[in-house]
Amino acid sequence: MAAQFGRLRKGAVNTTVAAVVVAALAASQAPGVTTDDAGRKVTTGTQPSPDTPAENSATGNSPYYTDLPPLNSPNPSPTTGTPVTQGTSEAGIPATVLDAYKKAANALQESKPGCNLPWELLAAIGKVESGQARGGRVDANGNTLSKILGPQLNGNGFASISDTDGGAYDGDSSYDRAVGPMQFIPSTWEWAGRDGNGDGKKDPNNVYDAALAAGHYLCRFGWDLSTKGDLDSAILSYNNSQDYLNLVLTWLEYYRKGTHEIPDGTGTLPADRSDDTAGASPTPTTPGSPATPTTPSSPSTP
Repeated sequence: MAAQFGRLRKGAVNTTVAAVVVAALAASQAPGVTTDDAGRKVTTGTQPSPDTPAENSATGNSPYYTDLPPLNSPNPSPTTGTPVTQGTSEAGIPATVLDAYKKAANALQESKPGCNLPWELLAAIGKVESGQARGGRVDANGNTLSKILGPQLNGNGFASISDTDGGAYDGDSSYDRAVGPMQFIPSTWEWAGRDGNGDGKKDPNNVYDAALAAGHYLCRFGWDLSTKGDLDSAILSYNNSQDYLNLVLTWLEYYRKGTHEIPDGTGTLPADRSDDTAGASPTPTTPGSPATPTTPSSPSTP
C-alpha cells in the first residue's frame, strides 16, 4: 500500500455527522409507515435505530474495509499509455466494475428518478465492502473470479444470523455470510437481488447484478439521495454503523471529484478491516485469487 494511503482502525473515524436518533414507534402507531420489498414495515424519513436487527441490513452489519482515499485528488483523465502504478490504481476503478456502477445508476434514473442515485455512491460502497471486487478480479461478464465471502455471522464478534439459504449463496449451511462485491447477506439478496446483465440470473457474485441490487436497495422507501438526511439513512441501512457512514461519505466525495478507469484486475487490494481490533482473524475463508509479485494476495473476507 502506498505511503499516502491512509488507514483507519475500528472506532478511529472522526465523528462528523450527528448521532443517529430515532423514536421507537410501533408500525400501527407511527406516521409515514411504509413497507419494503420484503414486506417489512418501516418508518420513512428516519435513520435506522442502533437497535435495528442486523438481518434487516444489506450486509448483516458485517465487517468492511476501512482504508481511506489517497491524499491526492483523483485524476479523471490520465494520459493515454500511462503505466498503471499503485497510486493510479488506488484512484482508479476497474473497467468492468465501473461499467456496472454506471449502468445501475442509469437504470435507477429511469425506474426511480426521484431517488437521484449517483454512481459514485455505488463506487464508494463497493470500495468499502470489497475493494471494488478485489481490485476488479472479475471476468468479462462481471462474475468474480472467486467468491468474496464475509465471516461466518455466528455471534462471535459479529451478529448471529443462522443460515437462511441452505448454503446456496455462501456455501455455509450453519450461519449466513455476506456474499459478493456488494456483500449482501442471503436473506436480503433473496428479495433485493436483481439481474443486471440480462442473463436471466440474479447472482450476488456478479458485479452487474450486485450493483443494480444495491441501487434498488438504496432507493427504497422513496428516499431522495440528493438530500443529506435520506442519503445518511440509506447508507446506514446498508451497514448500521456511524463509522461506516462517515467512511462511505469520504469515498463518495473523493469519487465525485473525478476518477478514471483502470484495467480489470489491477486495482489496489485493501488492507485494513473494521474488525482488525475486535479479535477476529482476517484469514481468508476461501482461497483468494493468485497473487502477483507487486500485489498482496486478496482476502476473501471484507
